[in-house]
Amino acid sequence: MGRDVAPDGARPIVELKGVGRRFLEGDRERAVLDGVDAEVRRGEFVALLGPSGSGKSTLLNLIGGIDLPTSGEVIVEGEALTRMGERDRTLFRRRRIGFVFQFFNLVPTLTVEENLLLPLELTGRLGARERARARSLLEEVGLADRASAFPDRLSGGEQQRVAVARALVHDPALVLADEPTGNLDREMGRQVADLLDRLVRREGRTLVVVTHSTELADRADRILELRGGRLHELGRGGTAP
Repeated sequence: MGRDVAPDGARPIVELKGVGRRFLEGDRERAVLDGVDAEVRRGEFVALLGPSGSGKSTLLNLIGGIDLPTSGEVIVEGEALTRMGERDRTLFRRRRIGFVFQFFNLVPTLTVEENLLLPLELTGRLGARERARARSLLEEVGLADRASAFPDRLSGGEQQRVAVARALVHDPALVLADEPTGNLDREMGRQVADLLDRLVRREGRTLVVVTHSTELADRADRILELRGGRLHELGRGGTAP
C-alpha cells in the first residue's frame, strides 16, 4: 500500500542526528534515547514500534518540538528545532505540524467546529477559505451533523475523528500520531486508521505514527522499532516480522 515519495536526492522532511534524551530519576540519570540517527522522507508513512517505556512518545515529542533533546539535532523541513527558542518552536509547530493523540485532547468547553477552528485561530489564519476547509473536513470524517455538539456528547471514535480533522485543518506538512487507535475498540480503531491513512496519503503528507497495533503498522511504507535507545529498521508494512 505504498505511495510516491520524494526522489532520493530530495532533503528528508525529518532528520535526527545523534539524538539523545536523558531524564533524572531521583539522583540517577537514565538514558531513554541514545544517539538516534534517522531520516523520514517527504510523503512517507512511518510506523514507530517498541515496548512500553522505550521512548517512542519521547521521540515523537522531540520531532514535534514539544521537547528538546539532551544531545544531537532535530531538523524538520530544513529547520533545526534544536536551535530555536521556545516561541519559535511553538510557532513552527502550529504552522507546519499536526498532532493526533491517544486521548483526543479536545477542548471540552468548545464545540466540535470550534475545536476544529482552534489551530487556525492560533495561527491567525481564520478566513472564509479556512472555515470552508474545516466544514469540508467534518464532512470527510462523517461528523458534519455534529458540528455544534460538545466533545462529551460524542463517542470515543467520533472524538478521535474530530482529532484527526483538527490535525489536518491547518494544512501541515508533517502529521505526528501517538497511539491514535490505542483508546478505541478494534472496529472503531480500524475506522480511524482507515480515515487517517486515506486523508494523509491523499494530500501527500508525511505521517509518523507511534503504535502497538500491527494492523496500523501494516499500512506503513516503513516500520522502525525503538529498543535499547536506538532505532532499528524492520522493513515495509506487511513484511516486518
